[in-house]
Formats: sequence, C-alpha cells, structure tokens
Amino acid sequence: VQLQASGGGLVQAGGSLRLSCAASGSTFSFAPTSWHRQAPGKQRELVATLSGSGSTTYADSVKGRFAISRDNAKNTVYLQMNTLKPEDTAVYYCSIPPYWGQGTLVTVSS
Repeated sequence: VQLQASGGGLVQAGGSLRLSCAASGSTFSFAPTSWHRQAPGKQRELVATLSGSGSTTYADSVKGRFAISRDNAKNTVYLQMNTLKPEDTAVYYCSIPPYWGQGTLVTVSS
C-alpha cells in the first residue's frame, strides 16, 4: 500500500491550495483518513480527519479555512486549504492508518 501526497507549493498569504493523497494497493473507501502537518522545529500536529461515515473534524487553527474530502472512485483524499496564513507553512502528511504518505511542503509567504 502506498499513499502519494501532492499539491504543495509556494503561495502568498490569503491564497489557496488543494492537497491530494492518492492511495494505491488497496481500496480505502470507508477508511478513516487524516491530514497532519509538521512545521520546522515543531511537533507533528493533526489538521483534519474524515471518518468512514463522512464526518469531519478540524484543528481549531484551520476551522473555517480547510476542508477534507474524499473521492472514492479515485481512491484519493483531498485537503482544500483557503485563506492561507504564514503559520500554515509546514510539511503536510496524509494518513490512512497504519499508512503514511511521504509529505508535501506548503510554504505561505507574507
């Protein structure tokens, strides 16, 4: 099983990015999934979760700005990030337990 994260990049504050996490090797249509991030010098933190039934949770710092979703036909999980802030700069990781993606870097300039 592999999780391939993509979509990171450099964006100005206030901009948007959409991260993708494509799963291969198995089907994860109803598996709980999550996005995490790790900023330089900080611990990895949970950003958003999506349960098998479709319910979502978000870290307080991203509520109202980020949205996690899934396309079962593509076996892909997304993280739509809007109104980005410099403090959102981090490497973002997707996870479908017990698997982790390799991370994609998001840099938000002020």
